[in-house]
Amino acid sequence: MKRIVTIQDISCFGKCSLTVALPIISAMGVEACCVPTAVLSTHTGGFTGYTYHDLTNDIPEISNHWKNIGLNFDAVYTGYLGSFEQIKIVSDFFDIFKTSDNLLIVDPVMGDKGKFYAGFTNAFAEEMKKLCKKADVILPNLTEAALLLGEPYAGDNYDENFIKNMLIRLSALGSKIVVLTGVSFDENSQGVMSYNSETGEFSSYFNDNIPGYFHSTGDVFSSTLSGALVKGFDMGMSLKIAVDFTVDCIKHTLEYKKEHWYGVRFEDCLPDLINMIK
Repeated sequence: MKRIVTIQDISCFGKCSLTVALPIISAMGVEACCVPTAVLSTHTGGFTGYTYHDLTNDIPEISNHWKNIGLNFDAVYTGYLGSFEQIKIVSDFFDIFKTSDNLLIVDPVMGDKGKFYAGFTNAFAEEMKKLCKKADVILPNLTEAALLLGEPYAGDNYDENFIKNMLIRLSALGSKIVVLTGVSFDENSQGVMSYNSETGEFSSYFNDNIPGYFHSTGDVFSSTLSGALVKGFDMGMSLKIAVDFTVDCIKHTLEYKKEHWYGVRFEDCLPDLINMIK
């Protein structure tokens, strides 16, 4: 059985980060392991008064134990990292567990809609660039792409040539493959575009553009794409599976959006995901 370890925080309530990654990866028939970077009582998107317990100091101990018992992984997939120190520790984790045939996948979670998430700065983006340099695959949204490149956020003012140029420049940071999420060239569709710097190949896939903001869709997409790549699907099919499943989750949430503002109802859609990868 293929095996992915994902490094990100866990919210005891709320559909994001590890509470999304573990069930999705497992449903795809891939063993899901985790390194939690922090434990929160709820996620931070809309809740107040949540508790936060930092687990930064535990990560090297977990890493050392795994190294000593000879564990290996088909992919290491990182999500939200909350500090400079965590980026450095994860960078060391990459050095320890990188092999000639596994994947290092970085979702450089820093912001959305043209702004940093709370607590992040340009200095943090510079550190994230160093982690992206070690990755085989990076998965920024349009905001994070601009932050990594140190340029203004384009908003909706772009065309296909702009996106292709941005992908090429992002690949120059060091990763083999760049997947840019949240790309839309018309009001009816939204999806992703990728670039493989070794082959010079671009891939893209689009589905329905559903108005509104839905928490955790980035985590759903990144987890699904990671699972698909490890299962052996090529990039084009992996993008299709990840986009279609994310849209499926959004559509299943629309009727319950008031209740599920804290995350999409991905659980309803796991049977669909299993069918997609058969």
